[in-house]
Amino acid sequence: MTDTTDDRSTRLRTGLRRRHMTMLAIGGAVGAGLFVGSGAVIGTAGPAAVISYAAAGVLVLCVLRALGEMVVARPVAGSLAEYARMALGPFAGFTIGWLYWYLYVILVGAEATAGAAILAGWIDLPQWFLAAALLVVMTAVNLVSVRSFGEFEFWFASIKVAAILVFLVLGVLWVTGLWPHSPGGLNVLTGHGGFAPNGVKAIFTAIVAVMFAFGGTEIVTVAAESDEPGRAVAKATGNVLYRVALFYVLSILLVVSILPWNDAKVLTSPFVSALDRLDVPAAGTVMQAVILTAVLSVLNSAIYVSSRMLYVLTRDGDAPAGLVRLNRRGVPVRAILLGTVAAWAAVIASYTSPDQVFKFLMNSIGVVLAFVYLAIMFSQLRLRARLQREDPGSLTYRMWLYPYLSWLVIAALLAVLVSMALMHAQRSQLIASLVSLAVVAACYPLRVRFGRKPPVTAPSTPAKAP
Repeated sequence: MTDTTDDRSTRLRTGLRRRHMTMLAIGGAVGAGLFVGSGAVIGTAGPAAVISYAAAGVLVLCVLRALGEMVVARPVAGSLAEYARMALGPFAGFTIGWLYWYLYVILVGAEATAGAAILAGWIDLPQWFLAAALLVVMTAVNLVSVRSFGEFEFWFASIKVAAILVFLVLGVLWVTGLWPHSPGGLNVLTGHGGFAPNGVKAIFTAIVAVMFAFGGTEIVTVAAESDEPGRAVAKATGNVLYRVALFYVLSILLVVSILPWNDAKVLTSPFVSALDRLDVPAAGTVMQAVILTAVLSVLNSAIYVSSRMLYVLTRDGDAPAGLVRLNRRGVPVRAILLGTVAAWAAVIASYTSPDQVFKFLMNSIGVVLAFVYLAIMFSQLRLRARLQREDPGSLTYRMWLYPYLSWLVIAALLAVLVSMALMHAQRSQLIASLVSLAVVAACYPLRVRFGRKPPVTAPSTPAKAP
C-alpha cells in the first residue's frame, strides 16, 4: 500500500537494511530469559524441558508465519494493530495497538531496572541512577535515526549469538568427550530420574511458561522501515525455526547433559553453572556481560517498538495527532519520548513498591502476547480469505495448511490460557492481564466519542530515506 499524500513529515523513512532485519529477528528470539529464566523451566520439566521449548517454538513459529503472510502481502508500519484493524475492525485495531504499546512500555522500565541490577555489581552507584542512565542512553540511540537503532541492535544481537555459539561448541566437546577431563556421553541426561522425571504433565506446564519466552520474534514484522520490507520479513521469519532449534533447544539440551537437572546451581543460573563445570575461566563475569547485552538489546528494541506502535495509533486517529510528527531524519521523537516517560512509572514502582505495584505491572503484561497472537491468527484468517478473492497475486508468502493450521494454532493458544487459569502459579498473571485488556477495551467508547476521525488515506509504507 502506498500513501496518497506527499507529507514527508508524517511518513517513516527507510533505514533498516536486510542484515538489520535478520539480526533483529534473532535478537527478538534470544533474550535474558534464555540465560536466566530457563533454569525455572528445567526445574519444572527436567531434561524434557527441551520438548517444552521445541513445542512452544513451533507454536510461535506458526504465529509468525501467519503474520509474515500479511506483512509480505500488505507491508505497513505497525503491522500488528493495522492488520487487526483491516480484518476485525477499528475496535480490534485500537485494543491490540494500545495493549502492545503498553506491553513494551512496561518492558522498557523492567529491562532498565534489570540492567541497573547487573551494573550495580560493577559500579558503586545507586540502582535508580543506573536505570535512569540506561534509559537516557538507549532513548538517545533511538532518537538519532532508525539506522542508529538498527546498528545497535545488530551488534547487540551479534554478541548474544556469538556467546551462544561458543557455548554450543564447548558443550558438544564436553558431551562427545573431547573436552579435557570430560567423561563424555549422555548419562547425566537420563541418570537423575529419567528424561521426564516429573511426568508428561510437567512438560505441558512448562510449555505455558516457555511460550512467552519467545516474545519479541514478531518485532521484525513491526519494523517496516526497510527498503524491501516484504522480502526482508520473509527471509527473517523463514529462519526462525532454525534459530529456535539451535539457540534454545540445543543449548538447553547441552545444559542438562553437562549438569544434573535438579542441581540447585542449574535452577538459578544454568549457563554459568554449566561453564563452571567445564572450568571456563571467569565464566560468571563473562555471562553477566552477555546477559547485560541481552537486557540492553530488549531495552533498545522495546523503545523502538513502543514508539512505532504509538505512531500507528496516532496515524489511525487513536492517539493525539501531534505524536505523528517526525523530525527531519524521519524519527517519531514525541512518540519515543512519551514511551520513555511512561516507562518511568515502572522504574519508580520497581524501587518504591516492588512487591505490589511493580509485581502487578509485570503480571499485567504476562499474557498480553497471547491476546496479540490470537488477534494475529484471526486477522490472518479474515485477510487471507479477502486477498484470495481480491488480490491473489499478493500471496507470495503463505501460511502453511491454511485454514486448518490457523485454527489449530488458535485452539492451542486458547488451551494455554485455560491451562493458566487452572494453575495457581500462573493464575495471577492471567487475571492481571485480563484487567489490562478490560481497561484498554473500556477506553474505546471514549475514543469514539471524543477522538478525531482517522485519515482517509491508506496506511503507508515508509518513505525512502533522502
